[in-house]
Amino acid sequence: MICQPTMSRSFKQYFSRAFQAAPERLHFAAHSHHYWPDVAVEGHMSAAALATSEADEKWAAIFGEVLPRARGHIAGILGLPDPSTVAFAPNTHELLVRITSSIERGSPLRILSTDSEFHSFERQTRRWEEAGKVTVTRVPTEPFDDFGARFFGALEQGPWDMVFASQVFFNSGFVNPVVAELAAALRGVPETTLIVDGYHGFCALPTSLAPICDRAFYLSGGYKYAMAGEGACFAHCPPGWAPRPKNTGWFAGFGELAGGIGDRVQYAEDGMRMMGATFDPTPWFRFNAVWDLWAREGVGIEEIHAHVAARQARLLGGVEADSPGCLAGAERLPGDGHAFGHFVTFRTDRAGALHEALRESNVLTDYRGDRLRFGVALYHDDEDVDRVLDVLSQLS
Repeated sequence: MICQPTMSRSFKQYFSRAFQAAPERLHFAAHSHHYWPDVAVEGHMSAAALATSEADEKWAAIFGEVLPRARGHIAGILGLPDPSTVAFAPNTHELLVRITSSIERGSPLRILSTDSEFHSFERQTRRWEEAGKVTVTRVPTEPFDDFGARFFGALEQGPWDMVFASQVFFNSGFVNPVVAELAAALRGVPETTLIVDGYHGFCALPTSLAPICDRAFYLSGGYKYAMAGEGACFAHCPPGWAPRPKNTGWFAGFGELAGGIGDRVQYAEDGMRMMGATFDPTPWFRFNAVWDLWAREGVGIEEIHAHVAARQARLLGGVEADSPGCLAGAERLPGDGHAFGHFVTFRTDRAGALHEALRESNVLTDYRGDRLRFGVALYHDDEDVDRVLDVLSQLS
């Protein structure tokens, strides 16, 4: 199929190391592991240089410069009015467990969620269920058309100790349409902790947390669209919520070190209250290098999203026009009329086999069960999409 070019600038030059490493690879798994821009490698090396030159005194620069700059970038991306609400951790699972540990009510905790949450939440809550610590009501995300109404119907069956839902669901790309409404509905319900898993929205979809920043925790990190690799995760912690997590580390009480530990464990009042213990700060050097770059180049989330959306439309248009046999009978999720994130999902019994066939043709995708996912990124051009369409047309 011959398509007209999409009007957009190319960003490939910022990812030259990745393309030089595997020039024939078509990396359409950006929703899982994003290519690092070249500057991320430079940021990684700058962390090693600081550790070499400053030894243990590096932490003054990390807490005085690196983490505040990262907080500033995160606040800017998410429209947070106060960067100090951001806490850092190596992964979102650690933050989930810490926030949950702050809930003072007895077991079992009542949790309202969905059937489409990522493994870090799903595995942990299922194990807690086995141990009798929680009960979880999981509202199916499908059918997508009435998900919001069904979720609010379940919400009315409370009280709930926790409500947990994704901004973008990992197994379909479906954008949760009721995040803001949830925060509004729970604003006068102090016994309920609200957590939004934003990993598939952060640095992909234009997002402002300003309307809900006083009510909702927001978890995300750098492994996917933030282009910073693993180990760079964070939580926005709404002021006053979960002030004393039982799962806690010494970074959460940094201010009491000089004066010694008193009779009662002390916590910071800002996002630092959710901090753990010593961690590798290197990922935040990468994160800052990447988002310093985009700030210099004037590249915001709106442009990134527009660039990706145009290539997604090209991919979907090509599949519709060519009807490749390998996708015969496949269902695109979440379907027409529903917003979706930065990956295209097809439901097919052949998801695993197609993933392997595409991989043999140097096209990297991924799959979850019967869901085949194509992650489109800033480093893709029209030619990349057309090459994927050519490969699909050759698969039976």
